[in-house]
Amino acid sequence: MSSIAIVTASDSGIGQESAKELAENGFDVGITYHEDEAGAKETLAAVEEVGRRGEVRRLDLTNPDLPKAAHVIDELASALGGVDILVNNAGTGDPTGDFLELSYEEWRRVLDTNLDGAFLCAQRAARRMVDAGSGGRIINITSVHEHIPRTGASAYCASKGGLGLLTKVMAMELAPYGIRVNAIAPGEISTPMTGAEDTDPLTIERPNLPLRRPGHAREIAAWVAFLASEKASYATGASLVVDGGLMLMAAELSS
Repeated sequence: MSSIAIVTASDSGIGQESAKELAENGFDVGITYHEDEAGAKETLAAVEEVGRRGEVRRLDLTNPDLPKAAHVIDELASALGGVDILVNNAGTGDPTGDFLELSYEEWRRVLDTNLDGAFLCAQRAARRMVDAGSGGRIINITSVHEHIPRTGASAYCASKGGLGLLTKVMAMELAPYGIRVNAIAPGEISTPMTGAEDTDPLTIERPNLPLRRPGHAREIAAWVAFLASEKASYATGASLVVDGGLMLMAAELSS
């Protein structure tokens, strides 16, 4: 029986590279997109090119009826024959402005997408995993700002910090069912969200980082594949920071 992964927002960036990496590691893949259907079809083609099955669905976590929107996880699991891995990657990184000027509507939009949507997708996948009785892995893509604040991003930081703690609670509650839950907290990655999708990160200078460059989505996907594998069988409730050393510089600046 094939192993099955669902990767939300796998039409570009970290999600697309994670779907491709998982397919190369033997997983059939459920692919979701919000607006970029063409990107999702590119991901599907890459999955099929390495001999794995794929299914594509639209997932809109800005939908006012979020519980209904998250039903896409059940649709993909039914189409593929189950779910062993969920990569909760869908989210928004839009700047939201200063705390004093932030509207409740904007606050709610970011929290709905980054936290409520991740909660609902994880809950649906976890229920499937519990019913199947074979364990599973849930990987939440948070951000380095799960751990350190950023001015002008109160909603984003709150959503990613909340998802980080939700990861730990899920890890505790789901461990008896053999389900491991971990987070990956990327720093700056060259993706559509950062406006550098088509730029080689090796050509971008970041003098404030120890590694002096942003990361590539493939460098996050490699860690997704590791946490999805049995090589990470003793890891749960962890948040793996992959940020080119950004947190080290934050610590140095505060000393």
